[in-house]
Amino acid sequence: SLCFSGVGMTAARDVIDDVVTALGDQGIQVDQYYPELGHGQQEITIRHADAVRAADNHVLYRETVRNVAWSHGLYASFAPKPFADQAGNGCHIHVSGWDAEGDRNLFHDASGRHGLSETAYRFIGGLLEHLPGLVALTAPSVNSYRRLRPNSWSSAHVCYGPDNREAAVRIPSTYWGNEMASANLELKPSDSSANPYLALGGLIAAGLDGVKRGLAPSRDLELDADPATLSEQELERRGIRRLPATLDQAIEALESDAVLMESLGPTLAGSYLAIRRADARLFAAQDEAFELRHHFYKY
Repeated sequence: SLCFSGVGMTAARDVIDDVVTALGDQGIQVDQYYPELGHGQQEITIRHADAVRAADNHVLYRETVRNVAWSHGLYASFAPKPFADQAGNGCHIHVSGWDAEGDRNLFHDASGRHGLSETAYRFIGGLLEHLPGLVALTAPSVNSYRRLRPNSWSSAHVCYGPDNREAAVRIPSTYWGNEMASANLELKPSDSSANPYLALGGLIAAGLDGVKRGLAPSRDLELDADPATLSEQELERRGIRRLPATLDQAIEALESDAVLMESLGPTLAGSYLAIRRADARLFAAQDEAFELRHHFYKY
């Protein structure tokens, strides 16, 4: 069906109703649902939680969707690019920062640009500073980089912007009448091949480094258009970098990022880099069909 189509909802209703019920039985609230662009592609957004619980919920979410689909004689794949010629699967991360009492969203400032505080902009600055290495944690599979390309709705450039779905960091519009609580940032170059604990840990480490160092992003990195529509000269003038185009490039960026490596710790960092490099070598020796088949069933 077409994206957002009621026909698509009707066709998938038995599976989706069972998914929503199963998630609810586990205490996981579904906030939004609609059919997406790809054939059979569905999007279900679950409610926010503290970081560790959010990672727990994501693991439960993936396993629940897979098992409910299987009970209907279907296979659910979270692979970033399960079909080379169709829309890929993202797993965008929304984040906000609150005071210790949980009463005040520190990312919100009614008088700030786009309703954000200076703390939020510094957090954005940290994300953009570390993004080339961070994607090795948030988009860590070979298949991720088949999706993480310009003109693929995946935010392949290091930039940010208000409601810009082609920016790596989007500033979403707040909910009318609930502006303080709903102010947040969205990291778009992320998918479900990631370990959610490492992805969220890396995101937090990058953002907090920006807060600590006062890394408010340059206004030249703020866009309200698709960066892929800008000339190479304009991108260079603004300082907008292309994200890694391969897993190998992302691994190199991660290894050279002292903040992210320190946040992982030497034992985990060493193991993670070794495993991802082994993945890159394995898939480099095979063809496209091998990659798609193995990522489809793995993720």
